[in-house]
This record gives sequence, C-alpha cells and structure tokens, in this order.
Amino acid sequence: MASTTAERESGAGAPSRSRVPVRLARVSDRLAALRGALDRPLTSYYLLLGASALLLTIGLIMVLSASSVYSYEENGDSYSIVKRQLMWVVIGLPLAFLASRLPQRLIRRLVWPALLVSMALLALTRTPLGLTRNGQTNWLAVGPIAIQPSEIAKLAVILWAAHVYANKQRRLDELHHVLVPVVPGMAIVAGLVLLQRDLGTALVLFAIGLAMLWVVGAPGKLFALAMSVIGVGAFYLATTNEERRGRLLSFVDPFKEYHDAGWQPAHGLYALATGGWFGQGIGASQQKWGDLPEAHTDFIFAVLGEELGLVGTLLVLALFLTIAYAAIRVATNTADPFVRYTSFGITVWLLGQMIINVGMVLAMLPVVGIPLPLVSYGGSALLPSLMALGLLIGFARSEPEAAKALAARKRSRSAGLSAGTTRRGK
Repeated sequence: MASTTAERESGAGAPSRSRVPVRLARVSDRLAALRGALDRPLTSYYLLLGASALLLTIGLIMVLSASSVYSYEENGDSYSIVKRQLMWVVIGLPLAFLASRLPQRLIRRLVWPALLVSMALLALTRTPLGLTRNGQTNWLAVGPIAIQPSEIAKLAVILWAAHVYANKQRRLDELHHVLVPVVPGMAIVAGLVLLQRDLGTALVLFAIGLAMLWVVGAPGKLFALAMSVIGVGAFYLATTNEERRGRLLSFVDPFKEYHDAGWQPAHGLYALATGGWFGQGIGASQQKWGDLPEAHTDFIFAVLGEELGLVGTLLVLALFLTIAYAAIRVATNTADPFVRYTSFGITVWLLGQMIINVGMVLAMLPVVGIPLPLVSYGGSALLPSLMALGLLIGFARSEPEAAKALAARKRSRSAGLSAGTTRRGK
C-alpha cells in the first residue's frame, strides 16, 4: 500500500507539474509571436486599413437594418437610406485613396483655404440657406443636397493646427507661440458652431483643441484654466435652453422622464439590454420599429447592440481602439511634426466622438447629437472621416521602414511577373 501511494504521488503528480512550464512556454511563444507581428514595418498600415474597412462594412450593414422600417414609412422603399449611404461610400473611398497619396507639401498648402472655406460654410448656416433640424441650425442646403459644415470643420481645424505647430516647432517653448494663432482660430470655429446651437460638436472641437495643446507641450495651468472655462460655459449653455436642460437631467435617470426627454436614452438601454451576448440577429431589432428615434444615426449603436449583442459592440469598440493604437504608433514613430500632430488630432477626434456617442447610448452622458464615426448614417460625417483615415494610411505607408517594405514587395512582384512571362515565352 505504501509503495502504491508513493507511486500515485510521484507518478500522477509529476505530469501535472510538468505541464505547467509547457503551458507557460506556449503562452510566452504566442506573446513573442504577437510582439514580432506588431513590430513589423507595415503593421500600422494594415491595422488602419483592416479596421477601417471592417467598421465601414459593419456600418453599412447596420444602416441597412436600422433604417429599413423608417425608410419604408417615409419613402415606401426599405433601401432608400442605405442606398444614399452607399452612394456616400462610393464617393468617399476614392477621396480617401487620394488623401492617402497626396504629397504632404500639397496638403499643407491647402490647410489655410480649407479652414477659411469651413468658416465661411459655418457662417452661411446663419443665412436663409441654413436648415434647422432637431432644434439646431447646423445644416446648409446646397441644391438637393444638405451638408453639415461642422463635420468638415473638424478635419480642417486639425490639419491647420498641425501645420501651424509644425512651422513653429522650434518656438513652442514660448507660450505666445503655443496660443497664437491656434487658440483664437479654434475659438472662432467653436463659436460659429455654438451659434448653430450644436453644443455636442462644439465640445468635440474643444477636445481637439485641448489635445493639440497637450501634444505640443502646453503648461498644465493652461489646461486647468481651459477646462474650467469650457465646463462653466457648457453648463451655462445647457441650463439656459429648455431642450438641452431636459437632456442634461434625463441622462441621470432616463426612466424618470420616460415619456419626455428620457424616451430616447431609455429605449437605447432597452435595445442593449435585450441583445444579450450574441444579439437577436441582424434585422431582428424591435426598438427600430418606431420606439427608438434616430435609430440609424445617433443611436445606431443601440440597434447594433440589440442585433449583434455584447460581442458585436465589443468588436466595434475594439476596431476603434485598433485605429487609435495604429495612429498613435504612427505619431510616435515619425520624426515629422506635421504627421505627429495630425495623427494625434485625428485620433482624439474619432476616438473622442466614439466615446461620446457610446456614452449617450449607455445613458452615461447627455444626448448631444453626436454620430458614431463610420457607422452612423450621414455623408457629411462619413466623407471627412474617410479622408482623415486616408491621411493616416498615407502617413503609415510613408514611414521609412514601411516604404522600404512596400518597395521590396513591388520589386518582387515585378520580378515574379517577368519570370512568368519568360517561362511562357519559352
């Protein structure tokens, strides 16, 4: 009995103990492989390209699903809205490709005209050309097409600020050069947006401005002052407007104002709650049948959660984080200040807008009318986002090691084609 017990202890226990180092070694090997894959020259390029394409595809599918009922009620065609979104995608993809191939010197020549044009478009919304939707005069009618100039202004402001700071790179240790002319210029753009009663977009612009100040090394006291001013101003604007005040108070407990200001966030929570782990299936949302306003625009994340579940929502969040990770890699690896500031500004814009949109749907933030980039319906928001991603992809392609890898791949393909032609000739 003693020998049998000893054999069990030594024979049965030894394999289990020996398997632990093996498993740890496998985990270590996998982490090393992942680290090696991330260290490759073209990692940022492929991450940006793949995550953007997946988000755009998911967005088209969700716009089709979320808008089908509304489209049929309005136009008698369940596909009318997704057809328009598909048209914007067809327009936007060539623009993104062009943005990825434009020489940097040409981009920087266009930043001042882009800023002035965006300001002019924002000012035109205060004329009879301006359209009021949901209490905000932030649309501009250009023939049969309505555009939202504030979406164009986001990209224009980032490129302009990056250009100015890149030119002042050696003088950014002086506060005067950090502030002028970027802060006044951004304040003018944000002021024009506030005149449209679009508090959500103004807050996004303020976030972009603070991010640009942070990346160029502005002193901490300036951030404390700016945050105080922005906080007080936003609270004043929110509480002096009855609709905005209702939104501000309803997000704390949307069910308290269920039949009024809390209707939209409450039904957004209903949609997410019924999605479960894997969702009800694409097209099976119940909230899009009239209960959830703006189902295909600002609250499309709620429909996504209802139809694709927690797994689908986490996938979308992971794709946004992938874009942010790749863009920050580009910003930290480059020696070009314009690329660094532009990449960081675009990251803050897209990621910050995603956080605000998801926070609205989760009733963690007030409903301020911010779309989910690449996913929500709307050409005015989609085109600048695609162009911004095109710029990031172009920056990733232009990294020295990435450019060498692409050039080597092109040479190997050319050599393979020529060898194949020679063999066929023989």
